[in-house]
Amino acid sequence: MAEPRPVLEMTGIVKEFPGVRALSGVDFRLFPGEIHALMGENGAGKSTLIKVLTGVYALDDGTVTLDGQPVRIDSPFQAQQAGISTVYQEVNLCPNLSVAENIFIGREPIRFGRIQWTQMRKDAAELVDRLGLDLDVTAPLSSYPLAVQQLVAIVRAVGTGDSDGAGAGTKVLVLDEPTSSLDRDEVLELFRLMRQLRDEGVAILFVSHFLDQIYEICDRMTVLRNGTLVGEHMVSELDQVGLIQLMIGKAMDQLEGLQEHHAEVGETLLEADGLGRTGGIAPFDLQIKKGEVLGLAGLLGSGRTELARLLFGADQPDSGTVTIGGKAVSMSAPNDAIGAGVAFCSENRKTEGLVPELTVRENIILALQAARGWIRPIPAAQRDELVAKYIKALDIRPANPEARVGRLSGGNQQKVLLARWLITQPKLLILDEPTRGIDVGAKAEIQKLVVSLSEEGMSVLYIAAELEEVLRLSHTIGVLRDRKLVAQIANGPEITPTRILETIASGEHQ
Repeated sequence: MAEPRPVLEMTGIVKEFPGVRALSGVDFRLFPGEIHALMGENGAGKSTLIKVLTGVYALDDGTVTLDGQPVRIDSPFQAQQAGISTVYQEVNLCPNLSVAENIFIGREPIRFGRIQWTQMRKDAAELVDRLGLDLDVTAPLSSYPLAVQQLVAIVRAVGTGDSDGAGAGTKVLVLDEPTSSLDRDEVLELFRLMRQLRDEGVAILFVSHFLDQIYEICDRMTVLRNGTLVGEHMVSELDQVGLIQLMIGKAMDQLEGLQEHHAEVGETLLEADGLGRTGGIAPFDLQIKKGEVLGLAGLLGSGRTELARLLFGADQPDSGTVTIGGKAVSMSAPNDAIGAGVAFCSENRKTEGLVPELTVRENIILALQAARGWIRPIPAAQRDELVAKYIKALDIRPANPEARVGRLSGGNQQKVLLARWLITQPKLLILDEPTRGIDVGAKAEIQKLVVSLSEEGMSVLYIAAELEEVLRLSHTIGVLRDRKLVAQIANGPEITPTRILETIASGEHQ
């Protein structure tokens, strides 16, 4: 049986930025009625290829054909008009507008020059209902958590280009890390919709760093490395070990050596007694020892981030006390925490962490300069020496301190954020989803860094959605459910993901 004609074909795609060749003659094709994974390490060129396809970046060389006809896509609007809808990793909607307005922004139903609000809300409700979501489409988007906002972005993408909200106008659906903020039930619902659209003939380009999801939902995959095409494979013909080796270009040894991490811990560094915030997390008691990695496990919305934000002063507690090194510390603001030696890498690195318009150097030095005060600037020679040291230590690519951090891949942006806090030499480093949305190689590097910091005596509070990751790194696991800390479990060979899930389900350690 002859292979069908691709709905989309990109040939010899080249994209360059100053000093960086992001894509070098890449070929890529998408078939109708197929879910296609785009794989590669951060910096491999995945996001750049997607942005060329969707008109965010102009290609420097190469051709693009859609339905067999050459096309030139110069803007995201042109991409939408051509039937290419996109959901990016970071939610890019307007939180001050309603759910319905976000779904139909830029394509509101108009009659006699006026927006038909009733019709728009009706169409939005139908699309939301199609996803099986219980949402008030008249409510502000900001009233919903990040995970729900991600689902709204997906609803918008499914409906883009349609006149009736039925999805028929979408030829190509690009999903760039859409599951990063979703729990398992929400992922399953998204997968149901993806399969439905695939069966209707839509070509779906799916990017995810969750390998199990790739093998669960995808039919075909294309692998990139360092801006070049490594190969195109049917998912059924390439196992996970082979895929990872193609992505990183070397054997799996860099992912080994983490399972036996249990460095000796010292005396208590931080102690929280009855710390809590109404509407955030119930009062909890917590101890973190010197050199200890304390992992937090729990479902989406269980209170992991709320706990971390209280310890950093990003949210103010209304009960309880915190002592660090035996001294009471007021956590009324992040400056209090920084002064006490606490650093915090937020899960939302783009909105709460990095300043994308600033350079790598400026982002790295930010926290240290803030701690010194702006009237005491860091001498240029010392600043440049420190920045160069951490760029090298964390293998930040490109190794150019003047590069705009917004141009870096997700994994390298995460390394810049880590460098910012490590340069302050904190006693406690809080990492909230540090490996979310980054590739296997960068994930392994960050996990090895956590091991190294622990062995050097730094305490780490580690939050990750993947239980295996929490168990691999942690001395102790704090389990949260319904915004309560329900158990603290000493790690050991008998502690498995199943045991942790049982604790989450029952609300107590078995």
